[in-house]
Amino acid sequence: MGIYDRDYYRDEPGGFQFRKPGTVIGWIILINVVVFLADGFLTNDGKHPVNDLLAVRAGDLVAPWYWWRFLTYGFCHASFPTIGHIVGNMLGLFFLGQAIEQRYGSKEFLRLYIALILFAGIAWATSNWLQGSAGATAVGASGAVVGIVVLFALNYPRRTVMFMMLFPMPAWVVGVIVVANDLYLALAVRTGSCIAFEAHLAGAALAYLYWRGNWNFTRLTDAVTSSRLFDRRPRLRVHRPEDDLEDDTAMSAEEDRILEKISREGEGSLTRKERRILQKASRRLQEKHRRSTSDD
Repeated sequence: MGIYDRDYYRDEPGGFQFRKPGTVIGWIILINVVVFLADGFLTNDGKHPVNDLLAVRAGDLVAPWYWWRFLTYGFCHASFPTIGHIVGNMLGLFFLGQAIEQRYGSKEFLRLYIALILFAGIAWATSNWLQGSAGATAVGASGAVVGIVVLFALNYPRRTVMFMMLFPMPAWVVGVIVVANDLYLALAVRTGSCIAFEAHLAGAALAYLYWRGNWNFTRLTDAVTSSRLFDRRPRLRVHRPEDDLEDDTAMSAEEDRILEKISREGEGSLTRKERRILQKASRRLQEKHRRSTSDD
């Protein structure tokens, strides 16, 4: 198969077309907008049935039957007509998250985003529950978005970012401003605040640990779900010379699949097995090159 025969090198059809989102970020933004509009349409007499259902309460920390809210709260925002909450989060995710998704791959980005939402929600709930505010509620993707902002600043510290859509400055400066502002307000504003600063700081902390420790949630989940984790016994195989040709064909197809995965999801999405396959393919090509050179 030639490189231009691969699906991702083929020409796209022209003309305007309605398409479903092609990235994880696109899907996340779409879900947030749909939930926001649904809550706005269903609001009646000051009641917000969608947000009331999906919002996380600090008391959910000790109510396992409500633990699903530690995920759903991250996909709803302050109710219509207040739009600053969702607009700010989705713009930050759109402009800075795309580079992160491309760097780590779509599969890993989704796991990272969910981990940020969960960790931020649990941290916020723990803080409020310990302060005796078990009835406090929270909605919004701010904890996850702050994590993405920090991760962007760590990976691309010198890239210019338009802070508040007005002021150009290096990404690392934006990261410092965001974290310092949340830290100051979290310490200074103890009561009456409608902003979950603890969730913001938790998202920033997890992003730093993820970057510093070179974590990869995809490899972790693949290792946990793989049956090989529980089967360590070596398997015997009878080798037949005529199998070599079939093995080479199968290996070539596997290499093509891995290359397509890199193009689609990024190098960070590869498992250890897939990395070993590419390394073996590289060594095999080097060996063939050395042989052809010696024959000449």
